[in-house]
Amino acid sequence: MRSKQTKRLVILAFFSAIILVQNFVPLVGYIPLGPLNLTLIHITVIVAAFVLGPVDGALVGGVWGTITFIRAFVWPTSPLATIVFVNPLIAILPRVMIGLVAGSIFKLLQPKVHHTMAAMIPAAILGSLTNTLLVLGQIFLFYQSKSQMLYQIDTKALLPYLLAVIGTNGIPEAIAAAIIAPMISAPLLLRFHRKS
Repeated sequence: MRSKQTKRLVILAFFSAIILVQNFVPLVGYIPLGPLNLTLIHITVIVAAFVLGPVDGALVGGVWGTITFIRAFVWPTSPLATIVFVNPLIAILPRVMIGLVAGSIFKLLQPKVHHTMAAMIPAAILGSLTNTLLVLGQIFLFYQSKSQMLYQIDTKALLPYLLAVIGTNGIPEAIAAAIIAPMISAPLLLRFHRKS
């Protein structure tokens, strides 16, 4: 039992270390596209949720969220980060929810399908979209009156702008998660549970 717990903690630390590298090594976790960044870090959170479960996936997501929050003050990833990600609800909560949603949906679907990948793909998509929708939804909720400061657009244009971001960032990120996360997770899950 103790060996299994130690192994879990080592793997949890490994995923957290990957999150750190993705945050601080250029082009490993974020691909800059104009004023926005296409994010790849959510894939690591989803893989952790598949391999370790929703709670540990949420912990790994919390590591990413905490780094996002701290970086907004000291080394922001974009000009918007200094305004938006200084709010912990926007910086941390969506990242935590990626792990909870992806891991929970995977656990729910896994016994109902014949192939593990068939449970991972929708779980990865929904985990990724959870992050996108929570971040952009909270930006709309908290910063609607400040939209000119954020995006140099009037308040009426903020919602169409955020919907465009879902299309240009959120959908590609969800597709990437649906392809990459199961390819990484399936062999890790098999190996982790075979040796447990």
